[in-house]
Amino acid sequence: MRARLSLLVLALAQLVIALDYNIVYVALPDIGTGLGFSPHDLQWVVSAYVVTTGGFLLLGGRMADLLGRRRTFVAAALVYAGSSLVGGLSGSAAVLVAVRAVQGIGGSLLFPATLALINTIYEEGPARNRALAVWGAAGAGGLCFGSLLGGVLVEAFGWPSVFFVNVPVAAALAWAGRRLFPADGPRTGPRRFDVMGALAGTGGITLLVFLLVHAPEAGWGSPSALLSATLAVTLLAVFAVVETRARDPLVPTRLFAHRGLVAAMTVTALYSATFSSLPYFMTLYFQNVRGYSAFATGLAFLVPAVVTALGTKAGELAVARVGVGRMLAGGMMLGAGGAATLGLALTGDGSYTLLLPGIVLLGLGQGAAWTGMWIAAASGVAAEDQGVASGMASTTLQVGGAVGLALLVALSSGVGQGPPADALLTGIRIAVFTIAAGLCCAVPLTLALRTTTTSAA
Repeated sequence: MRARLSLLVLALAQLVIALDYNIVYVALPDIGTGLGFSPHDLQWVVSAYVVTTGGFLLLGGRMADLLGRRRTFVAAALVYAGSSLVGGLSGSAAVLVAVRAVQGIGGSLLFPATLALINTIYEEGPARNRALAVWGAAGAGGLCFGSLLGGVLVEAFGWPSVFFVNVPVAAALAWAGRRLFPADGPRTGPRRFDVMGALAGTGGITLLVFLLVHAPEAGWGSPSALLSATLAVTLLAVFAVVETRARDPLVPTRLFAHRGLVAAMTVTALYSATFSSLPYFMTLYFQNVRGYSAFATGLAFLVPAVVTALGTKAGELAVARVGVGRMLAGGMMLGAGGAATLGLALTGDGSYTLLLPGIVLLGLGQGAAWTGMWIAAASGVAAEDQGVASGMASTTLQVGGAVGLALLVALSSGVGQGPPADALLTGIRIAVFTIAAGLCCAVPLTLALRTTTTSAA
């Protein structure tokens, strides 16, 4: 019973992370009007969260290992609750952007702590795979249901409600985590933070993600983009040197010799660059091409949410039968077929039902691949390294998503011709077909995981 309640809390934590990322999208117009954002600056309500989450994940993962997984989970949930409360009360644009950055730091602590708890509470094999499937279903649901919930809350209570809704949930997670999760063990032996590595790594990754978010708007040759790129490369080079010499590195170099983890990190980057970029283009399609309201757009994401959740369970069952590598390859192939089918169905006046075959294939493939790649990332990793391993895989997830979306937005913006509506539709279709091609390219890599994660089956 305690294990089931623990899994419920861990799944709710993932739901909160996914909701917090997605729920603000439909509230952006009201936030911009209410707080006086300029059209150029409004994107930072989303981007501030993305930048700090991506930059602090490695640090968050190592904190879970050194300070304790339960302590980190509880602290992160309280950060979420406090920052959400301040966000709902914000009276200026600058305060809200700062709040979103703090929420991103909370996410960078909560995500690896949650994964590390799953990977240590549940034994490697069927029990852990089942837990990861439930956790993955909660995340998939949060990403898609966030749009619907955001539309309902904004229309009923105004934009502050998308922040206030997190407060009681996050506070309850902190309380439940304190009561249910195993106590962190006594601190035996020296536990040091690699301060120089933490500063260099966090700074370098944060600037890299900032560059990928900022440069498409400001221009890749702009002074701010060039400065960010130079500082990011410099700090990451310093990080690499420090990690090879530190007595207690932020990222133990032995983990880079773990073939399964390195392959899983590459898969998470490709997954985020493809699957995770689709909601952006589908939102543009529903609202700007088809003219859906915020609430109707949220409803349109219900089917993907349900199918993706089913896909996570299907992935768990498939791992036991065919292994992680083959299951991931199958998920990527389903996703590629779904993206190609969806691209052919995207028209200016077709019904929603024409999109369903592609949506179903995409959802099943996305859910299965999500479960499989986290099974692969955790397999064969020692318990004391689970936090940082989760941080490494989730960092490549964030960076891959930023790179993929930036490239797809640039590609879709440069291909459309004719009237604006036709050009937008053409660009969206090209982006979706490119996602299908990217998923096909990921299949050989997933098959390479077959020999490195055999024990997960």
